[in-house]
Amino acid sequence: MKVDDGSIVRPEGVDEDAVMSVFRVPAERAKQRLDVFLHHEFRRTSRTRTQRIIELSAYDAYGKHLRSNDRLRPDQLVVLWRAPWDEDPVPTDIPVVFEDEHLLVVNKPAGVPVHPTARYHHNTVIRLLKAERPGQWLSLAHRIDRETSGVLVLVKHPEADRKAKMALEARVGIEKRYLAITWGAPEYEGKKAFRLERNVELDPAHNTGVRMHVVPEGQGLWAATRFEVQGERRSLEGKPYALVRCDLETGRQHQIRLHLASLGFPIVGDKLYGPDDSLFAKGADGELSPSDFELLELPRHALHAWQLELPHPVTGAPLLLEAPLPRDLSDFWASLVL
Repeated sequence: MKVDDGSIVRPEGVDEDAVMSVFRVPAERAKQRLDVFLHHEFRRTSRTRTQRIIELSAYDAYGKHLRSNDRLRPDQLVVLWRAPWDEDPVPTDIPVVFEDEHLLVVNKPAGVPVHPTARYHHNTVIRLLKAERPGQWLSLAHRIDRETSGVLVLVKHPEADRKAKMALEARVGIEKRYLAITWGAPEYEGKKAFRLERNVELDPAHNTGVRMHVVPEGQGLWAATRFEVQGERRSLEGKPYALVRCDLETGRQHQIRLHLASLGFPIVGDKLYGPDDSLFAKGADGELSPSDFELLELPRHALHAWQLELPHPVTGAPLLLEAPLPRDLSDFWASLVL
């Protein structure tokens, strides 16, 4: 949370252009160590990097420097004074799939976040498109992960925004189809075209605070996905891969990635549900090694929002919106042998 509060004392020696971020400690998290508290707040940052941030920039509201092992009080303010950060570059060419006076549908490139995060403020879909279209009212009708490419719907006025979100939430007449490249060819009960129901929820034991896990029936959120293997190939060394169509019946966080991983066929490049989930925090901190990239095989997870079928939220006309498999994934698939 970024604030500008005159009651907070600027510590001596802090640059005038430092970015101030303030975190208020809720009562239920009092007595936690500072590094544990902030690691939970940052979610995508490693414990080591969190401790380094504290060492360089953590103060209380009165300008006193804080330490990683300090115990926190209820409603205490933790203030970080950090140098302005340079955002990672992202693709700025966002192709248009469909446009009228109500909707703007784009083919989002992988790597572009749809909304601001701790690492991205300017380089987001909304900000990049508004920079191209000064004065244009734009809002996201739904979201897809930063590393996922493909069809993304934006709306141009509040009425379309309300109707589009209602339609997508109700899922009446909505079909969301993705393409994924997996390690191995997914199958369930001996079939390579199948429907999977597995309930999901946030994994409280995982230190990122964003990883989901499968839970027994009656717990968590119901989630269902239809899968169909479209093709199978191998590397020159004989390692198997598959191109998989994934049709969503529900839209839970990381649903496709988690369902495939739960079967033992994770998506190529997946840092959270792939061969080593510690790569997620390392990737967020920009600390992936050459051997990490060799293990992942792709710098992002191989998931693409291929088609979205829906009634036009204003006119009711049927729409089939499609974005072809992007070059990085099609090249990877082409590099494999039949």
